[in-house]
Parts: sequence; structure tokens; C-alpha cells
Amino acid sequence: MAQIHALVKTLKKQLKAHGKTYADVAKLLDLSEASVKRLFAEQNFTLQRLELICDMLELQFSELVGKMAQDQQQISQLTEAQEKEVAADILLLLIAVCVINGYTYHDILQHYEIKETECIQKLAQLDRLKIIELMPGNRIKLRVAANFNWLPNGPIQKFFHDKVQQDFFSSRFNKEHEKLVVLNGLLSNNSNLEFQKKVQRLANEFDHLSREDKSLPIEQRFGTTVVLAMRQWQYSVFEDFRKDD
Repeated sequence: MAQIHALVKTLKKQLKAHGKTYADVAKLLDLSEASVKRLFAEQNFTLQRLELICDMLELQFSELVGKMAQDQQQISQLTEAQEKEVAADILLLLIAVCVINGYTYHDILQHYEIKETECIQKLAQLDRLKIIELMPGNRIKLRVAANFNWLPNGPIQKFFHDKVQQDFFSSRFNKEHEKLVVLNGLLSNNSNLEFQKKVQRLANEFDHLSREDKSLPIEQRFGTTVVLAMRQWQYSVFEDFRKDD
């Protein structure tokens, strides 16, 4: 069952990459859109239907299986030891962030004062960490999954919390490409959880837009950081006025 789940997941990914929808699949298979949604939800495809969908995507079935295998090799998180190794080397961290954001070897050299030998050395280190595969000609093949995240409260997050937080919030957030919203109110636990889901959907949309923009030249893309945070908390300056529970 695990292989079927992985194959259907890869198929959905390829449909999205080719701009195809469940409606397109429904028309192809002469089914209702609701029936197609059930096929995907139940992961209940005949080989003939899989081949028809592959034909629509101009993929050989063997290519779909190959893409599934490639997806399964991708990593969604590093181990804590791997993150410590990256966080301990500022140049390695810089290059890691660059490649995860789609920079090529030449993009890195164009935008940063880094010697070619140093850049290649760090890329080789990222290859050993299985974040990338360093190809001939210093081409970079990313090995992290689309849902890749740093470890919660791990070495990388701690680094950015300790070193970058003050720098990030040193802006007035009044420029065209900046936005700061601070909300404060009283929410029930249910409403809190519902809002967290909306925040996660917004984060997913950011990832989706970032992946779509990878096809644009590097000159048309700009480093963009979003901080989404939520907690049950009151301003510490009000602490002296609180009554004990």
C-alpha cells in the first residue's frame, strides 16, 4: 500500500506541475469530477487509467515510477547533527539557504563575494549531507522535498532566533514590499486552532508561489522572509497589573 500511496502522490504532483485538474482527468476518463476525487482519495486506479493519465501528461508510465522513486529519495528534514554542522559554518549556511531557494552555482557567485574553490567545497559538503547532488559542471540537483522544513527549535531555528531576529525587526515595514500586522484579542481554544490552520494554509501558499517562481530568472526574484507566529500571551509590561489566578 505504501508504494500505491507514493505513486498516487507523485501523480497528483505531476498533474499540478502540468496545470491539469481533476476536471481534466474526469473528462479524459469519462467520469464525474466527484468520481475522480474518490479515485484519488481511495487510491484505486486500474493500470489502464494510470496509463491514460500518463499519456495526457506526455509521460511514460516508467517515467512516473522513476519520478516516484526520486520523490522518495528527497528529505523533508535534516537530523539535528546535520543542522548543527550547517549552523556552525556561516558560509555553509548561506549556500544551503541559497540552493534551497533555487540558486545555481553561477547565481551564488554572481550575488556573493565567494571564491569558486570555497563555493565548490561547500557544495560538496551539502552533497555529503544529501541536501543536494552536485552534478558535473557544478550543476545543482536539489534533494530536499517541497515541504522541507528546518527542525522545530533545532540548531538552524535557534541560530536565526538568536542572530537574525533583531535585524529582521529593525525595519519600519512601511515600504511597498513590506508588511507588518500585529493582532491582539481574546480567542477560545477552538478559534485558536482554527486560526492556526489558516496560518498553515497561508504558509503553504507562500511555498507554492515560491516553487512557481523558480522558473523565473534569478534577477526577477528577491529574498523574502515571512514570520508567522501565534501564542497565548500578554505583553510583559502589563504583568505587574495582573491578578494572581
